[in-house]
Amino acid sequence: MGAQWKAKHKDLAANARGRVFGKLAKDIMIAARGGADPASNARLRLVVEQARKVSMPKETLDRAIKKGAGLTGEAVHFDHVIYEGFAPHLVPLMVECLTDNVNRTASEMRVLFRKGQLGSSGSVAWDFDHVGMIEAEPSTKDADPEVAAIEAGAQDMEPGAEDGTTMFLTDPADLDLVSRALPAQGFSVLSAKLGYKAKNPVDPTTLSAEHLEEVEAFLAAIDANDDVQNVFAGLAG
Repeated sequence: MGAQWKAKHKDLAANARGRVFGKLAKDIMIAARGGADPASNARLRLVVEQARKVSMPKETLDRAIKKGAGLTGEAVHFDHVIYEGFAPHLVPLMVECLTDNVNRTASEMRVLFRKGQLGSSGSVAWDFDHVGMIEAEPSTKDADPEVAAIEAGAQDMEPGAEDGTTMFLTDPADLDLVSRALPAQGFSVLSAKLGYKAKNPVDPTTLSAEHLEEVEAFLAAIDANDDVQNVFAGLAG
């Protein structure tokens, strides 16, 4: 029984890691359209750093860059699509997809949203701000997130749960600038991306344990879809 559990756990971990690499590879290919050199392509530099943080194999990383930059002769085409709606118990949701088949993705989203509510364009977006999101951890003992946010040019900051990380929020145009400035303020950047932050998030304490479980299961199912890059839920904390 123990061996079976370990094997299953190992498979699940490998699948999760594969999904992370798959999503990052898409981001890298899209970013590489602006040039294959991270030094002169800010968007690519941020994604490459994120890929290195999660130990993406160098050959996988290089292949994605070359493919996106058109150096392999392969055609790369992804449509960027945003789906809006609600998870169970009216938790607002923005789902960001990169897909090579819009019809397939739309069909899959309709199925996934059956336990929630799929909205039309603009039906939920008004309740979210489009921002830069930088997750960082202190690299020095005296690192102060509030001071770092001010000095680096972030608009706001939110402390992480219990892992010591901080989420720095920026204007979308300042994402790279703030990411570059944070190390000098004693913070190591773990990830940096554009995303959506809910203006009026649902307080999870207002949901029963059963309802919260339903929301989490719904979000996990959405996130597991191959075409989904990011899920932004209006759930506080």
